[in-house]
Amino acid sequence: MKIGVVFPQTEIGPDAGGVRAYTQAVETMGYTHVLAYDHVIGANLANRPDWKGPYSLETAFHEPFVLFSFMAGMTGTLEFATGIVILPQRQTVLVAKQAAALDVLSEGRFRMGIGIGWNEVEYESLGEEFTNRGARSEEQIALMRALWTRDSVNFEGRWHSIPDAGINPLPVQRPIPIWFGGGADVVVKRIARIADGWMPMWQPDEAGLKELDKLFTYAKEAGREGSDIGINGRITADLSNEDGWLAAVEAWRGIDADYIDINTMGQGLSGADAHIERLEKFRLAAGL
Repeated sequence: MKIGVVFPQTEIGPDAGGVRAYTQAVETMGYTHVLAYDHVIGANLANRPDWKGPYSLETAFHEPFVLFSFMAGMTGTLEFATGIVILPQRQTVLVAKQAAALDVLSEGRFRMGIGIGWNEVEYESLGEEFTNRGARSEEQIALMRALWTRDSVNFEGRWHSIPDAGINPLPVQRPIPIWFGGGADVVVKRIARIADGWMPMWQPDEAGLKELDKLFTYAKEAGREGSDIGINGRITADLSNEDGWLAAVEAWRGIDADYIDINTMGQGLSGADAHIERLEKFRLAAGL
C-alpha cells in the first residue's frame, strides 16, 4: 500500500517557495505521492446568500496539471494524482493532451482521478453543460483512452468528433490510469464498469465495507472482478485522533487498499512549514 499526501491547496496559497519546500519535504520523508483537488474558478458570494458549496472566490486553487509539472521537475520518485479533476467542465481533447504531457515529463508518475463536480457556476463559466455531465464523462473517458493509446483516432460520439487525428507525444502509460471520486449509486455503478480505481470518501468501518461490497457486486454484474478495481483511501491527520493514526493506516491496509492519502487541510495550519511538521509527526506516529 502506497501512502501519500493531500496537497493543502487552500492553505499554502500562491507561495512558489512554499510549494517547492513542501514537495521536496514530502519526497524526503518517504511519502509516495501527492494528490491535489481541482477547481478552476470560484463564485463571488457577495450576492449568493444561500451558497452551500465549500469553496468560493476567496479560496485559492492551483491548476493541477501545471502544479504537478512544477512538482515533477524537482522530484525523482514522487507520484501525482488528481483527486479529482472535474472532467466534464473541461475540453476532453485538451485534458488528454495535458495529461499525456504531464505523464511524459514525469516519466509515467501520473494517475488521473476524475469526477463530475457539484458547482454549476464553474460549468457555466467554462461553457460546458452541467445537466449531462455524468453521461458525458463516460464518452470523455473512452475518447481519452483512445487518444492515449493510438497514433491517430477516428471517433464519432454523441458529444465528440475526431476526424483521423491524434496527440503527440503519447503518454508513457498507455492508457493513463483513470480513477473516480464520488459515492452516489450511479457513480459506483460507473466505477464498476469502466474505472481503474475508486477514491471514496468513506472509512474502512462497517458502513464503508458495505459500500465496498456494493462496488464488488456491481463489478460482478459488469463482468469484472472487484479486486481489479483499485482503492485509494484518506486519513485526516487530526491531532485529536493522534493515538488512532496507526490503527487507521492498518484498517486501510486490512482491506487491501492500494493507496491512502494523509490530509492536513482544515486543521488550522498555515504555511508549508506547519503542514510539513504535521506530516512528519504522522509519519513517526504511524510507523511509516
